[in-house]
Amino acid sequence: MPRHTIRQPKSDTDLSGLYCEKEDLPETISSESLFGNDRPLEIEIGSGKGLFLAAESIANPDRNFFGIEIIDKYAKHSAARLLRAGSRDHGNARMLAGNAEPLFESRIPEQSLEAVHVYFPDPWWKKKHRKRRVVNEKSIVNYAKSLRIGGRLHFWTDVLDYFEDTVEMIAVLAPGLGVPVPEEEIEAEHDLDYRTHFERRSRKYRIPVYRVRYEKRS
Repeated sequence: MPRHTIRQPKSDTDLSGLYCEKEDLPETISSESLFGNDRPLEIEIGSGKGLFLAAESIANPDRNFFGIEIIDKYAKHSAARLLRAGSRDHGNARMLAGNAEPLFESRIPEQSLEAVHVYFPDPWWKKKHRKRRVVNEKSIVNYAKSLRIGGRLHFWTDVLDYFEDTVEMIAVLAPGLGVPVPEEEIEAEHDLDYRTHFERRSRKYRIPVYRVRYEKRS
């Protein structure tokens, strides 16, 4: 399905405080080190065009949101969306251009996150490429370690195979996350009511979406 060319922010757009690269990160990633406060921290992996991050940061000013997007032009686009949405005024959202996996390995403390959000990650269809999937055996263990007791892992995909594999891996590798809880589809009255652009696309073309949430028990 063809995609529109991603719009880049103008060269003179000030994204300070909203966009950063790995070299700019503190050694330990936390609300204190990123935002200078102790609000609950939620991380979105693969922020794409930034619709979720912008909407959630405005709707929940009492939480911090950190988006990690591996493709730089999308990370900048998302940061520009945060700017337009007014997230800088709230001071509770930032975008990183980089790979989430090594950050969860070494820079995010155990039991420190309120939530991890993974929405419509690249399915990497071929079996030989599945090790590249964002949700894999290693990342599941890292997500579980990073969440506080009661913290949430949200996973949505429109690929049934990916959904089933993920649910099975979590049951084996991270039983402390508890049982999967289906998340209901939210009625959308406006384009921006969708959680992500991929959700909007999937519903427009009537593609089934598989939504699940885990709440860490131990």
